[in-house]
Amino acid sequence: QLKLVESGGGLVQPGGSLRLSCALSGFPLDSYAIGWFRQAPGKEREGVSCISSSDDITYYADSVKGRFSISRDNAKNTVDLQMNSLKPEDTAVYYCSADFKLGEWSYHTIQAMCDMGGAHWGQGTQVTVSS
Repeated sequence: QLKLVESGGGLVQPGGSLRLSCALSGFPLDSYAIGWFRQAPGKEREGVSCISSSDDITYYADSVKGRFSISRDNAKNTVDLQMNSLKPEDTAVYYCSADFKLGEWSYHTIQAMCDMGGAHWGQGTQVTVSS
């Protein structure tokens, strides 16, 4: 059974940094595209960043471009989200999601995953940006 576990959330001041990690177990990570999503109270879920299974395609929401960076380590079965220059509006519960697809991923299908989410979800980790 595939399981996703997020870690690394916490309280940080505006302008600070956090690094979130998503650990996948039960299946090899290199079979799955992984995405990071967030949901703030009273707001819809937002796709933040997604990365293809082969690590060659990434997508970022406009709201985080230039500040967030997604990376994966298939040997460790983890996908990290480095978040820099954090703003109060980045405050949310952050989730990782995994999706499997036969054949190659394209930028279009990675973007679609970030729009809709994957088939598997973690429990989330809280990120609070506040002074």
